[in-house]
Amino acid sequence: MELRHLQHFVAVAEDQHFTRAAERLLVSQSGLSASIRALERELRAPLFVRTTRRVTLTEAGRALLEEARRILAQVRSAHEAVAAVQGVLRGTLSLGAEQCIAGVPVAGLLAGFRRRHPDVEIRLRQAGSGQLAEEVAAGRLDLAFAYRTQADTEQLRSVSLAGEPMTVLCHPGHRLAADGAVLTPHDLADEVFVDFHPDWGPRRVTDAVFAAAGVRRTVPLEVNDVHGLLDLIDENLGIAVVPRHFRHKRAALTSLPLKDADGTEYETIALLPPAQATSPAARALMGLLETGSAGPGSAGTGRA
Repeated sequence: MELRHLQHFVAVAEDQHFTRAAERLLVSQSGLSASIRALERELRAPLFVRTTRRVTLTEAGRALLEEARRILAQVRSAHEAVAAVQGVLRGTLSLGAEQCIAGVPVAGLLAGFRRRHPDVEIRLRQAGSGQLAEEVAAGRLDLAFAYRTQADTEQLRSVSLAGEPMTVLCHPGHRLAADGAVLTPHDLADEVFVDFHPDWGPRRVTDAVFAAAGVRRTVPLEVNDVHGLLDLIDENLGIAVVPRHFRHKRAALTSLPLKDADGTEYETIALLPPAQATSPAARALMGLLETGSAGPGSAGTGRA
């Protein structure tokens, strides 16, 4: 099995189209098709269902895809490790992060990294914590900054970075703002909630807090960005339970302490592959974060 066959297979699987994959790989479509056929012959199984519009993975193709991605990531890490030993950090840093992650100045961190390692291409994507964990474990991301969604596994490890309590945000004209009291989930049982998609860290924490208290809540206003959430609260359309640092993003809103059932807090972590599979670029980025030397606006690890 040749590495180029796996590279070609992953490209077709991602694009779901032979022509687009060939253009991206800068190879002929006939050469790409021949490469896939060779891989199918070696594995003795069809990898794609081909139609005139697109191609989809067979069961065998789905089984191969994650392994192929992991193998290619390990090969890339091997090349980068050799370059690092020679004193040059190059290649690609693929980073994932939730929006407005607590305790991690992502922009400042990446700026500091680029100043130190200009030969490394930086790629950044935002997603929910559950999806980020899957992508690090599958080798599609070098590391991610997220909320803890699962225990460590053979493919995924976590490093705790910061923690903070959850707080209630509401409009200053809301009845809760007038009371100004410490709140419990039971006090909020009948409120209209604004919250994030269920895969987001803050949503997972809030759901866990209410579940632990035995309080059922519904979320009629669901968003996928921080400013959208703050705008809805600013119009007094609902309240939200969010990590404490969110209160600084919209000073006009009222922040009230939440006394939860079991001390659940929002914990920021770095998600990484096993130590032996962690790329030199990911190790360098973590080194900057841990020393707090990323540059202006940066901050080291610690608990909020």
